[in-house]
Order: sequence, then structure tokens, then C-alpha cells
Amino acid sequence: MIRWGYPQFFYLLLLLPILGVFLFIIKRRKNRQLRDAFASSTLLAMIAPGISFTRQSLKDVLLLVALLFMIIALADPQVGTRIEQIKREGIDLVIAVDVSYSMLAKDIAPSRLEKAKHEIRSLLDRLQGDRVALVAFSGKAIVECPLTLDYGAAEIFLDVIDPTLISMPGTSLAAAIRTSLKAFAEDSPASKAMVLITDGEDHEQQVDEAIKEAKAKGVIIHAVGIGSVQGVPIPAGDLGGDFKKDRQGNVVVTKLDEAILQQIVSETGGVYQRCSSSEDELKAITNAIAGLEKGELGSKQFTQYEHRYQPFLVAALILLVLEFLTSDRRRRLPRFLRILFAEEQK
Repeated sequence: MIRWGYPQFFYLLLLLPILGVFLFIIKRRKNRQLRDAFASSTLLAMIAPGISFTRQSLKDVLLLVALLFMIIALADPQVGTRIEQIKREGIDLVIAVDVSYSMLAKDIAPSRLEKAKHEIRSLLDRLQGDRVALVAFSGKAIVECPLTLDYGAAEIFLDVIDPTLISMPGTSLAAAIRTSLKAFAEDSPASKAMVLITDGEDHEQQVDEAIKEAKAKGVIIHAVGIGSVQGVPIPAGDLGGDFKKDRQGNVVVTKLDEAILQQIVSETGGVYQRCSSSEDELKAITNAIAGLEKGELGSKQFTQYEHRYQPFLVAALILLVLEFLTSDRRRRLPRFLRILFAEEQK
């Protein structure tokens, strides 16, 4: 199996025919000038018998082929010849983030939701070998990113999370927990943990049964409370401005409900941290996750590609040396042989 490290260098192949045409035109013009100067090809052969147009063409061909091999070497041909077994050990972690409109509140700059995304990115940077999944929830919950070892892919899914992702308004912690439980692989031998990032406002009041389900499956739930306990208005849009109001025209206020989050973590053996302007709140949760028993998350075969540009580079250098050593004149016999042949002809 062959692949190319830098296939973009193949665009340079378009220059080879252009260079070939250029060399042909230059040589043809030079030869025409010589013939015009000496009136005829016969006279030119008599005056300059050493000139070889064939050898000049050969030098051009050597140069073009050498450039071809150099371009191939630049493209870095790679051949897969070895297969290795790489084992990954870690835990299964589901991060559930609240995307309800209350997360647009700006009591934590730039907003609760943006701060939550920042915390998740910081958490992903600290993970090593753990599978991670993303769940977004408001009135209901969805698996935004299934369990993966590709943290870059998880961050791509994280970037598109916003309140418009889920049409059902409100906040249901029970839905967040139950959907997160479904995101775990049933047959995984690894420990299972969940990080719940929310302002804690639960409008469904069905979290007790969801906690029991998590405990039955051995899932530890950690929680990050985000927001202020004093309460702030909810912006009507992403850019701020007006605030949401109820049917009576009163401004809707949202505040952090720590009691429900502390209940969740205490019953499942997790850690609770209130989000602040610093990043220290993740340290306790990261340490708790690191202390869980890791399991083998699967063995994957990776083909180790070996670089094979060296033969093409060596061939190009050899051709360049040959082009340099090749004379554009005909080979002439040594003088003593020419004198000997002349005597014999007499």
C-alpha cells in the first residue's frame, strides 16, 4: 500500500512539459543560428565536426528525468510494511452540557455557555487515552458526539453547540443523565464517569429516578455548577440587548441551583465544583477521573508507513551527475589512433 506524504508537490509535474518545450525552442533557435551563420549543414559539419545535437538532446532528457525523480521524492512516497498492535487504556467519560437559554446569561463572561465550552476544552486537553462523548440537553437531551478517542473531533462538535440545537425549552437533568447512560458502551470494561455542566435549574423534577439508574450501572457523576446564586436576567438573543420576560411582562431571572447538583454527586460518589473565572475547579474533577480504574478500550492495528523517497532522490542525483559529465560534443578518437588510421588509408 502506497500513500504520499505531500501530494501537493505533484502540481510541479505541470512544469516539466513547459520546461521541455522551452529547452526544445532554445536548442532549435541556437541550431538555426549556427546553420545560418555557416550557410549549410555540410559546411557546419566541416567547420565544427565535434558538435552533437543528439548529445545535447540527451543532456536535456537527463535533466528532465532528474527533475521528475526529485518531484517524486518531494511528494514523499510511503509504503506500509509493518503492522503494530496498539492498546489504549482509559475510562469512558460522558460530558453533558446544558444548552438551555438560561446558559446565555452573562453573569460569567462572556456567557455561561461559552464558559462551559471553555471548561470542556480544558478538560479534553487533560485527558489521556480516555474515550469521551458529548451530550447536549435542555428540555430533552441528545448525544452530540458518541464515544471517541479523537478529541479534535469532539471539539468540532462542541463548537456547534448552542440553544437552538434542541427545540424543547426548559432544563431536564433527568433527561441529561438518562441520555448520557445510553451513550456508554455496555460491554466496555472501563470505568464510567459523567461530568454534568449546568446552572442546575431543573424544570422536570424527575432526577431522583435517573440518579438511581446511574448508581445501578456504576456511573459516577461529577458536576460543575455555572452561574451566580443571586440570579441574573436571561438575554433574549445571543448578542444580548433585551431580556426574556414571562407572560406577565416580568423579566425572567436565572440563578445557580447548587442543591440539586450536590445531591447528584453525593449519591453517585462524584465531585461538585462551582465554576469561577479561573480554571482551578476542574482540577479536583480531573484528579477524580484519573483515579478511576482504567480498562482496555480496544486494540487497534496501525500500519506504520516507511518513507521511500531515498531511491528517487539518489536516482535524481545520479542523473544530474551524468548530465554534468556528458559532453555535448561527439567523442573523438585519441590522436595516435587518428594518425594510425590516416596512415592505413594512405
